[in-house]
Amino acid sequence: MGYTLDRTFKGESFETIVERTRAALAGNSFGVLTEIDVKATMKKKIDAEMDNYLILGACNPGMANEAIKIEPRVGAMLPCNVIVRSIADDEVMVSAIDPVASMQAIPNATLHSVAGKVRDMLRDVVAAI
Repeated sequence: MGYTLDRTFKGESFETIVERTRAALAGNSFGVLTEIDVKATMKKKIDAEMDNYLILGACNPGMANEAIKIEPRVGAMLPCNVIVRSIADDEVMVSAIDPVASMQAIPNATLHSVAGKVRDMLRDVVAAI
């Protein structure tokens, strides 16, 4: 079982895919709570060079609220991270966490049902980019 929902884009700029990812998240009721520019952070902290790599911490408030009501400690696994990264000169990959895979560690069938709904929503996001 994979743990991400992936899509690769050829011939598109990193910036364009970031914009399209943000739009797809917003269009599917997700907000971006956090943003980490991993490339810039690695350069600043350890002077390491790497390709573009952005982590967007996405949240659907209704689904997050539902999950927290079911299992209050699930917040340790939120938000749903979506990464946008350069994988070649003309390729960009978007990977969204598969909430079903990440929730396997929690023995709660009701929570797994919510995770399935969120996975479907994130599949729609990735498809909409």
